[in-house]
Amino acid sequence: MADIETFKQENRVFAPPADFVKNATISGMPAYEALCAEAERDYEGFWARLARENLQWQKPFTKVLNETDAPFYKWFEDGKINVSYNCLDVNLSNGNADKTAVVFESDDAKVTRVTYRELHRRVCHFANGLKSLGVKKGDRVVIYMPMSIEGVAAMQACARIGATHSVVFGGFSAKSLQERVIDAGAVAVITADVQVRGGKQLPLKSIVDDALAMGGCDTIRNVIVYKRAGADINWVEGRDLWLHDVLANQADECEPEWVDAEHPLFILYTSGSTGKPKGVQHASGGYLLWAVLTMKWTFDIKPNDVYWCTADIGWITGHTYIAYGPLAVGATQIVFEGVPTYPNAGRFWDMVQRHKATIFYTAPTAIRSLIKAAEADEKIHPKQYDLSSLRLLGSVGEPINPEAWMWYYKNIGHEKCPIVDTFWQTETGGHMISPLPGATPQVPGSCTLPLPGITAAIVDETGHDLPNGNGGILVVKRPWPAMIRTIWNDPERFKKAYFPEEFGGKIYLAGDGAIRNKDTGYFTITGRIDDVLNVSGHRMGTMEIESALVANPIVAEAAVVGKPDETTGESICAFVVLKRARPTGDEAKQIAKELRDWVAKEIGPIAKPKEIRFGDNLPKTRSGKIMRRLLRVLAKGEDITQDISTLENPAILDQLKESQ
Repeated sequence: MADIETFKQENRVFAPPADFVKNATISGMPAYEALCAEAERDYEGFWARLARENLQWQKPFTKVLNETDAPFYKWFEDGKINVSYNCLDVNLSNGNADKTAVVFESDDAKVTRVTYRELHRRVCHFANGLKSLGVKKGDRVVIYMPMSIEGVAAMQACARIGATHSVVFGGFSAKSLQERVIDAGAVAVITADVQVRGGKQLPLKSIVDDALAMGGCDTIRNVIVYKRAGADINWVEGRDLWLHDVLANQADECEPEWVDAEHPLFILYTSGSTGKPKGVQHASGGYLLWAVLTMKWTFDIKPNDVYWCTADIGWITGHTYIAYGPLAVGATQIVFEGVPTYPNAGRFWDMVQRHKATIFYTAPTAIRSLIKAAEADEKIHPKQYDLSSLRLLGSVGEPINPEAWMWYYKNIGHEKCPIVDTFWQTETGGHMISPLPGATPQVPGSCTLPLPGITAAIVDETGHDLPNGNGGILVVKRPWPAMIRTIWNDPERFKKAYFPEEFGGKIYLAGDGAIRNKDTGYFTITGRIDDVLNVSGHRMGTMEIESALVANPIVAEAAVVGKPDETTGESICAFVVLKRARPTGDEAKQIAKELRDWVAKEIGPIAKPKEIRFGDNLPKTRSGKIMRRLLRVLAKGEDITQDISTLENPAILDQLKESQ
């Protein structure tokens, strides 16, 4: 968590451009304030109106919010809906049938365009194919796919037949995949022979084979394989099927399965402060409503926009702001397979120029790495590209530091594009605190104000409100439609993690620290309050990484902390005690490399520690508790000024200063 005492007030303020305000969906602060006042005046009526105006219901709801079993809130529970119908069929009847839905650009820059009519047909083929394999409403399907039209279609096909999908990011290891398959009780895995990123092939199918071979995945009946590159793969007869064979001869129409609004649309696993990943479960109706509203409010989406979110479908951003939100509002969107630095670090700007993107939504990590690249090579500086099509920029995944915000504003937006700095989480389903581009004056580094209907507040450890200017714990005081419904198969963990009794059991605990500006009331997120790291916008539990390290036969003990990193926001620093003598020199470097590779195999490459430090022991109190606050100071390279009188073994602090 950032040090509140050294938190700098940011005084630069950027008003929305007058032309933007004039045409905005929410135009001016009075319009924002009117929506907030409506929610305050009649909370249920506010959400009911929006749900009726923005979604197509097969059976209209009569109940809005059910709080009888708090914190297991229910929204629109007696209404019947289908998410895929709202994303696709609606666009066939409202004049969008022949509008481009997806502009897909592969790693090698090959472009494929798909209309809403074509995407509907593809999804129906996919849905009918799944049904032909016996996949039905309520079944869980794991999707382990590259960025592709097929990946989006797989998600939509599951939604169409009422199956609950669980997408696993293609960078996760076989063990991580196995854990998720087992926890979800999935009946099928949809994958590809490989994924292609930065000119390299990554073997998805063989990772699936390894995961299923680990045991415990007895619920899996089929593995469906998309032929992305025609790579050599192992084949299990009777279990494995080519996607093109599953789709062959399927009907162009698939009647949507109408489900209750509370029917689980998906489970998405996120790291917790304990080792076991949490299966965040989202409902159909409330989640889709918020996806639509935030597309309209935060992104100010217009019929002629070319919208581009650079996230992967393996994360919540790729769910809400690629697979569902843009389609539900009939947008044309870019879907990108590759990485921002291949074939060079001008790739994003080249794509904006070629596809005439109007809305660009990416992570601060990407922005910071591209700043470095642009400063190092004039030929790929954004000024070499025509970015004049852009009208709105967005930031997601972690707080954006003010100087990166300013570079983004000047070099990408040419000081005419508002920046929506969006705070939200896997658990919230969509944006929670964000500027509205046609209303909110923006301050670099601040996510500004809660969206209408979101009752965000900052409290102390006892749940009492803190005055503006004081740092504390971010909470949301009232339920909202897109919120997490439970942790899959673990309701007690859900209550303990998000609605702790010490806060009364009904206030949502975000797990982030925040501070509000004394004058404006603007929010700035200061970092996690639990043992969860945010590396390049991806959340990882320290316990998860520690468990992976200790599982290595040469490791006796490990502790993991976060360290500020100018590119990734936070990097992973691991302190390790081996079962043999502490290594030094080249031996230490070699063992550190082996341990990084080990963690990549156990969890995935994103979890590899950037630094590994070896000691004869870890700093502990005389009662045996690891003093993590000291490890955080060591990781930052700062001098220890704190009281270490309770430290049992002060001599090892010098050992742990040396990084590998």
